[in-house]
Amino acid sequence: MKKTTFITAGDAFITKRLPEDGYEGFEELQACIKSHDVRFLNLESTFHDCEGYPAAESGGTWAMSDPRTLDDVKDRYGFNLFNTANNHSADYGEGGLLATIQNLKDRDMVFSGTGENLGEASKACYLETKHARVALISCCASTKTAACAGDQTRNLPGRPGLNPMRYNEIYHLDPEHFEMVQKVAAVSGINRTKEKSIRNGYVMPFKEGTQPLGTISFKLDDHCWIENVPNEKDMRRMEEEIREARRQADVVLVSIHNHYLDGYDNTKAPKFLEIFSKRCIDAGASVIIGHGPHELQGIELYNGGVIFYSIGNFIFETETVEFQPWDAYHNRNMSITDTKVGAYMDDRSKNGTQGYCVQWPIWNAVMAAWTMEDGEITEVQLHPVDLGMEKSRGTKGRPVMNHSVEILNYLQGICDPYGTKIEIRDGTGYIKVK
Repeated sequence: MKKTTFITAGDAFITKRLPEDGYEGFEELQACIKSHDVRFLNLESTFHDCEGYPAAESGGTWAMSDPRTLDDVKDRYGFNLFNTANNHSADYGEGGLLATIQNLKDRDMVFSGTGENLGEASKACYLETKHARVALISCCASTKTAACAGDQTRNLPGRPGLNPMRYNEIYHLDPEHFEMVQKVAAVSGINRTKEKSIRNGYVMPFKEGTQPLGTISFKLDDHCWIENVPNEKDMRRMEEEIREARRQADVVLVSIHNHYLDGYDNTKAPKFLEIFSKRCIDAGASVIIGHGPHELQGIELYNGGVIFYSIGNFIFETETVEFQPWDAYHNRNMSITDTKVGAYMDDRSKNGTQGYCVQWPIWNAVMAAWTMEDGEITEVQLHPVDLGMEKSRGTKGRPVMNHSVEILNYLQGICDPYGTKIEIRDGTGYIKVK
């Protein structure tokens, strides 16, 4: 395998068309992206003309974008490899998901993560480049059950949806707090239906040292901590797909969309994601591309591979969606006669004073680039990106390169726990891999 260059950006929640003549800083950004052979982006929306119906629950905002914005990310920005598995994939049900897939296929876009059934959603897509065939397998940890693709049987077709990567979580408590949970369970009666089934012999008793509180399970321990591990069925399916893709391609990339954190720290990836990422590399992946929490998380070097736990945002235009369904207004106690998106956004953000619109880490990210030669990663380059938090709603959210040492220093701080060192030169970060 001869030298092949890669670049990845994070979440693209795009709702506005690009101006015909671009915008200030666009040309520099575009040139950087197009100078690489493989150019990855997470499509953080659905792309259709109101096909399907709004789902009862959304990924936060019901995300629907003009299908022509796909032309902007593909032809104008220059990306050529895409993830479609995220918490917005099913915001408009199966109809919106399938319409998005069709609009991607109509534009000959290479993507993975969603499909008409679990087999399609789980499999790799392949990008042909001059010197390498590159596979991408995509999955999502932050999803509703209804969004998960289903497999086929002899008698029934599968269910359209995304490739899920679920996890199992247990809350460990010291004796003092474990006793508190036991008292809450007894006083509230939250487990009464299950306890009746136990008494009648239909359900096995709770295991010694455990205490459920509804659907949440607590375990007696000597200190308080949260245990989370990948769902083994989902994990094995991912490993099988990676091994197959490794047979068929020179390089395997894995994309995972995840919103969960390690406790309350937005900059720390959860334990299950660390386990998942390393098992993927052990199965044959070279790079894990994480995204979802809308801000940067650490970078780890492992067994010759690179793990980006979260690459942050790339395009963030959540406040200029064209439509929101009745549920959105109802959830905010707004009148059904006042179904104006701008008013909804004003109410949600308290006129721009709370939420994502005022959080510095949301609006600063990086594009990560790397080179592979003879199957090995030699160096990672980090290009800081600014999305214009200070701009008006109508113009904010579009990325520009800003060569910010502040962003790179911030990223170095959250990389320290992984022992990853970033060398900063002329506003670009460098990580030696080989």
